[in-house]
Amino acid sequence: MKYKRILLKLSGEALMGQQQHGIDPVRLNDYAVEIKKIQEAGTEIAIVIGGGNIFRGVSGASKGMDRVQADYMGMLATVINGLALQSALENQDVPTRLQTAIKIEAIAEPFIRRRATRHLEKGRVVIFGSGTGNPYFTTDSAAVLRAIEINADVILKGTRVDGIYNEDPEKNKSAVKFDSLTFDEVLKKGLQIMDTTAFTLSQENNLPIIVFDMNTKGNLSRIISGENIGTRVDI
Repeated sequence: MKYKRILLKLSGEALMGQQQHGIDPVRLNDYAVEIKKIQEAGTEIAIVIGGGNIFRGVSGASKGMDRVQADYMGMLATVINGLALQSALENQDVPTRLQTAIKIEAIAEPFIRRRATRHLEKGRVVIFGSGTGNPYFTTDSAAVLRAIEINADVILKGTRVDGIYNEDPEKNKSAVKFDSLTFDEVLKKGLQIMDTTAFTLSQENNLPIIVFDMNTKGNLSRIISGENIGTRVDI
């Protein structure tokens, strides 16, 4: 096993599956099965999910909503996704805890770093909801921040494509894929992996990022075992 403790970042859109909105139960179950495989192999797993399948704060603000209010709505959307993933994992008999940066004690624990670390040590999957708890910060920033706080070995960013390309492969079929990049190369080439705040935080803390296709079965297990899947960004 190459990675003992990981932070898995999933977009909210990933949970839509073939739908245009909301949560696809089939996709959710597929993800739970993949996560269970690496959990049973001994990997300690923390997860951050976006909320774009339900509500995106930036989008709401662009349509005239107050940005702070819109961002809080987006944070609550990530909690809904966290609850859904927690349920799917527990249906697979995977012990799971949901922690949120905004206190919602009826449904989740408040984020406490030491408690989160203890859950991971005991083999429980920990889902971090509501981003950083602050407006103007994305769930990418939350993922990097939490990964640093729990001393994760790597951030695994699950996407719809199999790595980082010089152009959008969904728009340009001749786009070229990178197997590995340095943080400086990403900046020089102007590649959009995460928002600038998240990427800079990852770079400053020497936290590697692997971008990979989460929808290909077995990819998560192959990365954990050390196979070169997707694109790795490192110092």
